[in-house]
Amino acid sequence: MDSPHDSPPQDSQPGLPAAHEEAPREPVLTLPVALTAYIVLLAVIHLRVLLPAELENWTIDVFGFIPKRYDSSLLNLQIPGGSGAKVWTFVTYSLLHANLTHLGFNVLWLLPFGSALARRFGAVRFFLFLAVTAAAGALAHLVTHEHAVAPMIGASASVSGAMAAAIRFAFVRGSFLSFNRSDADTAAKVPALPLSRALRDGRVVGFLAVWFGVNIIFGVGAIGIDSETTSVAWQAHIGGFFAGLLLFALFDPVPRVRNDAADASSQDVSDRI
Repeated sequence: MDSPHDSPPQDSQPGLPAAHEEAPREPVLTLPVALTAYIVLLAVIHLRVLLPAELENWTIDVFGFIPKRYDSSLLNLQIPGGSGAKVWTFVTYSLLHANLTHLGFNVLWLLPFGSALARRFGAVRFFLFLAVTAAAGALAHLVTHEHAVAPMIGASASVSGAMAAAIRFAFVRGSFLSFNRSDADTAAKVPALPLSRALRDGRVVGFLAVWFGVNIIFGVGAIGIDSETTSVAWQAHIGGFFAGLLLFALFDPVPRVRNDAADASSQDVSDRI
């Protein structure tokens, strides 16, 4: 006769997981390859601070954005870089930073928003988007700082553009701000609403109000990263932000939700935001 102690243990019964087996854990923070490569590039370029002072200043003059470079009245002032710098500095300035604090601040803001865009756009679109928003920031700086000699540097315009683009699909079930990888992947595939509809979302409007409020405070208080040779203007943030908000649809590979579908009753929140 079988003893009660001869019955199979609970963790070996069919349908029950073994006691020693654990559900796989997702990494707390996973960065797309494109964003990781961009951050590494910024870090490597920042090693220029190890160069002799004269060579470092030359690097900033050649690759930083200098409004005076486009001044038609430029006569005796010789700016390194020549005519070519009038083109490439619209983007290259965004790869330079004044110090580790400046670099770290931009990277921290880029982690959530840049991750969302890199997942959604893919590497090529992501890098092109960063370049376009950087150029928009430079243009805004040029318009508001005519004749300025101090170089502007920093990725803030691109970071601002990434933030603006991300809010087009941010407020969904499966937010890209979640630490859960599956939530981030889901958010990256959510169809974005047309801009006109997004601007009627109270959460988007609230985000815009806070973002612009912070930048106005920075501007009025003249808060920035400045030294004798470098400066970062808050107007560039605004330019990059507007470019990201308005040009998002040109880069977005995910088909947009149609207006008639958006007006229908929703069974899946992520398909309507």
